Amino acid sequence: MLLSKHPRVRLAHLPTPLEPLERLTARLGGPRLLVKRDDCTGLATGGNKTRKLEFLVGEALARGADTLVTQGAVQSNHVRQTAAAAARCGLRCEVLLERRVAGVGPDYERTGNVQIDRLCGAVVHFHEPADDMNAEAERLGERLAAEGRRPYVIPGGGSNPVGALGYALAALEIVGQLNERGLVVDRIVHATGSTGTQAGLLAGLAAMHVTIPVVGISVRRPAREQAPAVHELAVRTAALLGAEVTVPEAAVLVDDRFVGPGYGVATPEMVEALRLAASEEGLLLDPVYSGKAMAGLIGLVREGAIGPDETVLFIHTGGAAALPAYVDALAD
Repeated sequence: MLLSKHPRVRLAHLPTPLEPLERLTARLGGPRLLVKRDDCTGLATGGNKTRKLEFLVGEALARGADTLVTQGAVQSNHVRQTAAAAARCGLRCEVLLERRVAGVGPDYERTGNVQIDRLCGAVVHFHEPADDMNAEAERLGERLAAEGRRPYVIPGGGSNPVGALGYALAALEIVGQLNERGLVVDRIVHATGSTGTQAGLLAGLAAMHVTIPVVGISVRRPAREQAPAVHELAVRTAALLGAEVTVPEAAVLVDDRFVGPGYGVATPEMVEALRLAASEEGLLLDPVYSGKAMAGLIGLVREGAIGPDETVLFIHTGGAAALPAYVDALAD
């Protein structure tokens, strides 16, 4: 797995910590819980997208781009980190924010990630819900190119094979930390949305011939749609790595029972998970991704699908910057 052949700009604080969650483990009566702190990558409050952006922005700079273009939901962690990466690298940034979550107040489009987008200098365009926001971002890129700019368009979540290289590298980092500490992990659990994190992990683990089940807790789509999308990207990422391995469809594990009414919509299980993580561990999750992923992990433990003698690694994908936009949903 030779990643050095791919253009890369160093943006993240790596390796991120791998820590025990001893009080939460005790509260749940097992399993032994560990957390991979990818909320600590450092770029504008951090998050998992910074790993992807190291390769995406590396490619953008190699192509001579002067502007990053991307899209996401209004409170997108990916957009926030892209805006920060552009600022760090002296690039301009224009973003499309899809009004994907209904029934929110006016502060939803002013606080949290949106505030940071603007602080980092991004030009923000709000957009009504669309069938293909990546296509809308491409059209924005074409308009900017017609004005003489040199745009590099990043898909939502940074989830293409180049971006997923960031999580192939994360898989290598995780395995190294486990080996160093003599730990054996029975499964990895994380939020799966735009697919790049799960696909990159699967490709990276397969390239190393490491068989740790990776469970994606879906935050948006039903498993019947999410799993094929993850598999397709994992296969393409493995090919980009040059890994002569197959990522089997059976390796893609997606649990879609914790989405609730929809993407970005608060659920009682998510609120409980946020409060437990904060009150037991001082760990801040986010309402859209890591909060629902932790709700999924807790649900799997309580129903016995994860046994009390297992060791589980939870990947914290960041996003606490969005908490101010959910102040009403999280109120006592």
